[in-house]
Amino acid sequence: MKSRPIRFPDDVQPHNTVIEWWYFNGYLKDAKSNQYAFMDCLFRANVDKVKIPYFKNLFARTKSGRFALFAHSMLADIGAKKSAKDIQNISLASRDSFTRPRLYANYIDPVSVAGGFIAHELAEISPGKFHIKTETLDLVLESKKKPMLEGGEGFITVRERESFYYSLTDLATTGMIRGGVEGEWVPVTGRSWMDHQWADTPYVKDKWTWFSIQLDGGTDMMCVEYDDGKGKDQIVEILDARGAATHLQYAVFTPGRETWKSRATKAEYPLTWTITIPEKNIVLNISAVLADQEMIFGAINYWEGPVAVTGMVGGKILKGRGFMELAGYPSDYNFLFLTGKKANKRLQEEISTRVKRFLG
Repeated sequence: MKSRPIRFPDDVQPHNTVIEWWYFNGYLKDAKSNQYAFMDCLFRANVDKVKIPYFKNLFARTKSGRFALFAHSMLADIGAKKSAKDIQNISLASRDSFTRPRLYANYIDPVSVAGGFIAHELAEISPGKFHIKTETLDLVLESKKKPMLEGGEGFITVRERESFYYSLTDLATTGMIRGGVEGEWVPVTGRSWMDHQWADTPYVKDKWTWFSIQLDGGTDMMCVEYDDGKGKDQIVEILDARGAATHLQYAVFTPGRETWKSRATKAEYPLTWTITIPEKNIVLNISAVLADQEMIFGAINYWEGPVAVTGMVGGKILKGRGFMELAGYPSDYNFLFLTGKKANKRLQEEISTRVKRFLG
């Protein structure tokens, strides 16, 4: 890939790369001050360049190649300490998706259409203002701060893997969630984060420890340690309340003793971390809000959930909150293993049949 500055609004739209995703997370509260956290991510993969089961022979070739969608979503009730996860192993997009002047995708899970379906949506309503809709979310998110351009121009390299990457770190959020008793829709407000990243690498065999952090006082941070099995790279991005950006390439990520082990995959995830950034005199202590946050997709298992943050920034005590993603942690099983070879074959056949029936 060739480095270049991010261009708005063009780069909000999809690119002809191996993999791309639009990712949102955030914290919400209702009128009774009940606290919630959410994550929603739409992925777009070039099935000619990366091997993903289920996708084979389901998508027509276009001028740029064959592209498939899949989506992951999660809504957590923090007070009740429980979360609902929605993983689409394949998503079908409407005919007008990715055809409008602004980003627009309307998609469904073809496996769950038998009892009726809810159309999911990702749309940029106006510059920096988005609408996302899933089984449990219907939110409008509007950016209140200039974009964080990772690496300075929105291009980074970790362990020789290059990607374009920008974040909207302060999104005022309003809307509804389907999380109350008997599944009623509840009005909420809050603050969210958005990542958009695209690359010509599949990322499936590596390990990373990633955090989005929103500190009290308006400073936002992205911290990641990337491990390809031969070495580790770190990247730290800081955007202060005034919009001043700092780009660093060294930090120390130290896991704590508290862990959670998945019964399904046997993967064990550290739930507490300390991030030390010597160059800026920053020490952050991070603790997971919920333990059982594993997402199981294909051959990839990962932990994704809200975290509480305390620490010292330049000698000043600060608190905050954020999200943590732990991917590539050793496990004995994955989704493909758990379904079994015969069941996996039947599942692929079922997906193929339902996709073709849905498409007419």
